[in-house]
Amino acid sequence: MKIAYRRTSTVDQNLDRQDIQDVDRVFEEQLSGTTMDRPALQEMLLFCREGDEVLVWSIDRLARSLKDCLEIVQTLNDKGVTITFITESLTFKPDSECAFSKLQLQMLSAFSEYEVSISSIRRREGIAKAKAKGIYCKKDKGVDHSTIARMHNESIPKSVIAKRLGISRMSVYRSLQA
Repeated sequence: MKIAYRRTSTVDQNLDRQDIQDVDRVFEEQLSGTTMDRPALQEMLLFCREGDEVLVWSIDRLARSLKDCLEIVQTLNDKGVTITFITESLTFKPDSECAFSKLQLQMLSAFSEYEVSISSIRRREGIAKAKAKGIYCKKDKGVDHSTIARMHNESIPKSVIAKRLGISRMSVYRSLQA
């Protein structure tokens, strides 16, 4: 069975760029890749059986840390599952031990992790400078707290509320906690 895993970091991003065709099953989610605590990822790992092939658009779509990426690939291979990263043209089969492919996976995963760290540092520096100038304000200016509360009381899922209002899920959570 061919299985696709697609991920974006936020609901504001579009999964269409990760065009994976001719698959039997697709697992997708819009959550940060910096954690293994992702429902679709965990469901995919449980779903896969020996002989399956998992297709992922690129290494950074699977995980944003070296440790997590290697762990996921190893878990799949241990189950007899092949995993292919389309953009990087890398395939890891359960019975194959290609040292060069493993090195490429480790290096690209490390770069992905580095990119997350650098982005976080730059974001914090930018916020600190904006605060020092007195021009920093949180992004939830356009959040309509009463609409969020009403929709939540109507049992509309938080991710749907965020999508309908054009805001992040975290804005919905923050509004409901306030």
